[in-house]
Amino acid sequence: MSRSRSKGMDFVRHFEGAPVLDGLLELAGTSHDSLTVLAHMRQAHAEGRPSQEVISDLFEKEPRFGSPELARRLFQNLLGLWDLVEEGKPVRLEDGPRPPRPKKEKVPAPPAFAPGEPDTAFVEAAWRYLEDDEKARTRLHDAFENKQDALLGELDAAGLTDEGYGAARHLLFELHAMLELGWPQGLASVAAKAMEDSGTEVPPVPAALTAYADEALFEAEQDEEHPLAPEELTKVRTLVKRGMAALWSARKGK
Repeated sequence: MSRSRSKGMDFVRHFEGAPVLDGLLELAGTSHDSLTVLAHMRQAHAEGRPSQEVISDLFEKEPRFGSPELARRLFQNLLGLWDLVEEGKPVRLEDGPRPPRPKKEKVPAPPAFAPGEPDTAFVEAAWRYLEDDEKARTRLHDAFENKQDALLGELDAAGLTDEGYGAARHLLFELHAMLELGWPQGLASVAAKAMEDSGTEVPPVPAALTAYADEALFEAEQDEEHPLAPEELTKVRTLVKRGMAALWSARKGK
């Protein structure tokens, strides 16, 4: 509802609803109702005509009122309705309860991939689920922070920029969450030595997870506002590769 005071503090431009305005219009001796008044106001506003003109056109004869109070209330409602039209706000004239808003369909959690490996369809479904379900994302993020101290410690000590650190941490969280979703027994905590560069080959990781990580890092490199520099990207890629392999190896009961 529009509520704005004019210079006279007793006059408040306020539309009280169709039933009130319809009654006031009838008392004033006009054949118009709220619906036709609203239509006239919208047309006048579109044509750039002032409120005084459209309100005057509502009355073929001088309006009659039983009291100054009724006159004041009628014009408060008319000008309040005009304000709503002018501000482009929705105007509800019908009585009765509002129709229920359509419920947003939630994206379901992806089915587990265990005892196998995640494929591209699983990774896409898991990503959409994390984007859609805030509660699930928060729960999985808490699990990531509570379980993976060693992994996060390696990120903290890597000397990355804020952008590099943010990209690596967010990507490793998503990979951790995807594995938690698809592996019902969950993940164990990654040991610190799993993140060390021992010179040995990193254990193989499912191709769908690797492709997801590569795409995310490519987007970080191409970011319009804060792209990762080549040297930074190399550090981030190495940390993500080792972190992803460590997380895949941390599946319980595998």
